[in-house]
Amino acid sequence: MQRLDRFLSEAGVESRRKIKEVIRAGRVCVNGSTVTAPEQKIDETADTVTLDGETVVKSPCRVVLMMHKPAGCVTAAQDREFKTIMEYLPEQYRKLMPIGRLDKDTEGLLLFTNDGDLAHRLISPKHGIEKTYYAEHLGTVDEADIAAFAEGCVLRDGTVCRPAVLEKLGEGKCLVRVCEGKYHQVRRMLASRGKPVSYLRRIAEGGLRLGALPLGMTRELTDEEIALLESVDFDEKFLRKN
Repeated sequence: MQRLDRFLSEAGVESRRKIKEVIRAGRVCVNGSTVTAPEQKIDETADTVTLDGETVVKSPCRVVLMMHKPAGCVTAAQDREFKTIMEYLPEQYRKLMPIGRLDKDTEGLLLFTNDGDLAHRLISPKHGIEKTYYAEHLGTVDEADIAAFAEGCVLRDGTVCRPAVLEKLGEGKCLVRVCEGKYHQVRRMLASRGKPVSYLRRIAEGGLRLGALPLGMTRELTDEEIALLESVDFDEKFLRKN
């Protein structure tokens, strides 16, 4: 059994304070009978609750899942030619939607959720959530490459990329931090500088790191990790400082 006001609050109808006002105003019915006491106990599995005549249904518990995507599989529900990411998901998670995508040959951090608002926030160019990639490539990054990334690369087809951070790790290795997700963007940016990529792995997104999660495995995020994804916004001024 659960308090009526708590049930409505968890259903996302209104804040707890406003929900009490709504109930006391006689706008809520339980099994067809008007209830004006916020503390009224209900059985959410058996009772029908309506607000202004509309049935209130609690959304399923929010789930956010992290996968260490292997290379060789596509970010799709099904594919006639290649293995898909869904084949790596445990059965109970296969109704989750991927947040964004990684191309077939890229490994790394890929998120899934049943929360459409969170997915939109992480994908939307408005928020520009930062993503970090480790790359292995031909040649060695130099200062001109770093400056070109900081200014915003123009790709061979004329596509203009927002400023990004390029960090040299040594001969043929680098980190790339971008705040958008254009088609094959990191590979194309490095190729535009004469550094074709042989290996690419996304290692972080929105402050969340892939860590030691084994290749092909998944885990649910903690409440603290989800809160981090919800709160972070990319500050483009940061790019100018690096």
